[in-house]
Amino acid sequence: MDFLIVTGLSGAGKSRAVDALEDIGFYCVDNVPPQLISKVAEICLAGNSKINRVAVVTDLRGGDMFYGLFEELDQMRDQGLTYKLLFLDASDAELIRRYKETRRRHPLADLVNGGVGEAIRNERVLLRPARERADYVIDTTHLSANELKQRMNNIFLDHIQNSMLVNVMSFGFKYGLPSEGDLIFDVRCLPNPFYVDELKKKTGLDAEVRDYVMNSPNSTELLNKLKDLIGFLVPLYQQEGKSQLMIGVGCTGGKHRSVTFAELLYQFLSEQGCNVRVVHRDISK
Repeated sequence: MDFLIVTGLSGAGKSRAVDALEDIGFYCVDNVPPQLISKVAEICLAGNSKINRVAVVTDLRGGDMFYGLFEELDQMRDQGLTYKLLFLDASDAELIRRYKETRRRHPLADLVNGGVGEAIRNERVLLRPARERADYVIDTTHLSANELKQRMNNIFLDHIQNSMLVNVMSFGFKYGLPSEGDLIFDVRCLPNPFYVDELKKKTGLDAEVRDYVMNSPNSTELLNKLKDLIGFLVPLYQQEGKSQLMIGVGCTGGKHRSVTFAELLYQFLSEQGCNVRVVHRDISK
């Protein structure tokens, strides 16, 4: 049975993530106290149960009960109950914007005196151990509802016990670093198609842009060095038991050089037999 525990910051998109999980066949239970998570797993594992994909959401809406999460997770492991932990994150500024838009109360609103911003900062501190322990981290700061759904599908559409998922993400530094990135590479040192009139409005998905970027000897050498490094590191992460590896490739705007390199690294990892996906975060901005 696939058993997924979903947690994260309030307003980071857990409800939308659950909607996406339901669409791909997960039985979802929201706002479950940590002390009941193992009970849900045991019920779903019962011999007469036809449920084989389960996701439970637990977060600070449970009040003081939430602080028993890590003890519960340790007990589940001791009992041989396998699970994966998904953490939803977003920047403070984006969370504040969402709260202003929805006008909902933050779960810690009554415990702090500094408004939503102070509540978010306190929640981030409280949830830091969960983020560090998570098998999957998704930063929804720059994701639309459809983009979050696609990210969820990329990760969980198949059996979550399958081999480590490698995500290659292109991004623009002007829009911020992807906070879930494990390896971040900067390709702003390479020739920039943005300054070529006939290439400016194209992207790294177009052959003309890719040829322009890779026509430089420095680009070819950098790509080969990245292949050597990533080809060396991926098996080590797999041996360590990592569930997801996020490789970020950034340029200034996230449209040309980073997209070119992300596509080429995706092709390389596919040829190596990796379970790999490619995402271009800022290509449409």
